[in-house]
Amino acid sequence: MVRIATGMPSEDMRYRLRRHESGLAAQQSRLASGVRLQELRDDPMAAAHAVRYDSYLARLERYEKNTQNALGHYDHQDGYLREYNDILQRVRELAVQGANGTNGPEETRYMAIEVNELLKELTAIANKSGPDGKRLFAGDKAFTEPFRLVEGTVEGGGEPLVVAVEYRGAGANRRTEISDGSYTTLDIGGGEAFWAEKMNIISRFDGTNYRVNEGTSFFVDGVEINLNQGDTLHAIAAKINESGAPVKAYVDPETHGLALNGTDAHLIRLEDRQGSTVLQDLGLIRPTNDPYAPNWHETALVSGGSAFDMVIRLRDALYRHDQDFAGSQGLGGVDLALSNIAQRLTTEGSRRERTEMAWERINGEILAMNKNLGRELYIDYATAAQELAMMDFAHRAALQTTAKIIPPSLLDFLR
Repeated sequence: MVRIATGMPSEDMRYRLRRHESGLAAQQSRLASGVRLQELRDDPMAAAHAVRYDSYLARLERYEKNTQNALGHYDHQDGYLREYNDILQRVRELAVQGANGTNGPEETRYMAIEVNELLKELTAIANKSGPDGKRLFAGDKAFTEPFRLVEGTVEGGGEPLVVAVEYRGAGANRRTEISDGSYTTLDIGGGEAFWAEKMNIISRFDGTNYRVNEGTSFFVDGVEINLNQGDTLHAIAAKINESGAPVKAYVDPETHGLALNGTDAHLIRLEDRQGSTVLQDLGLIRPTNDPYAPNWHETALVSGGSAFDMVIRLRDALYRHDQDFAGSQGLGGVDLALSNIAQRLTTEGSRRERTEMAWERINGEILAMNKNLGRELYIDYATAAQELAMMDFAHRAALQTTAKIIPPSLLDFLR
């Protein structure tokens, strides 16, 4: 004989009612928050997907912000480079006028005065800062004034004038990440944008018997050149040529020293790694703690000037009323500077176009990731409201049914 207590149906019904109430409360919480997954156990697979989507979405939003900042930087930089180009075009016009034999000394002097003022404006542009306060053309020395004016006397000038413009920026250009493992270069260094001639650096130190004492390295235009013990001068030149640095290295047949030729118009930057003296031993750079370029050894043969050198050379010729020089070397130097800035503007435009394409792609991915994340994490309000109504109806029906089927208790008989 099996004995069944009268409290069992009551306890069972109360348990089921609590389950209904818990489900109803959870659905109401989902509707209030808009989030489908209140706990990981609600849907473990969806929760795992949502975590991955959310992590990737955070990275995409970081890249999207980086691309926006890069585009703003390019716009700011492009404006100054185009203004610089326009000023050089005006300098070229003055060079053509100065070469005209119909102009007398007084006219060419007036032209020289204008060229001098344009030189000051060119230098001001080269020292410009961006909205963040960092110098646009100083490389990674972003708070250092990249170009410094040196004043002196000039034949026919009559007052102290700018006789040289020294570049004090150095280091690699800044970069920003625009996708996983993909970077875009933000800056065009002053040693690239404001140069005119290809540089040549020839050491006068005879390196015929030179050997590297131990494994070490040095840097050419920011590219590290790794050396092994016993490397000769020819081996060093070969490693420079294989490194991808924008220079061509060879052993000069006259001095028997290491020689470097720039493959385009830019300031060649040389630096020994800390603790190394290879470039000093080869007679290319001087032993100094001065962080600014150039740091050539006093005996090295160095040629190849900046755009400022070309403008100064033209100005001085106009002051001297040297029309032949103005129309030949003066005009030729300005044309070299214009050619270089055209190349740099093309480079900057290509970087901007690539960054714009990355920005468009990232925005498309953000939309897709938001859709995927929403599918896994957030509720469909129409469906959720319908489910809540059904659950509420079922709960009310359960209450009514429970009231009818729970057996009478002792209190019912005492009434």
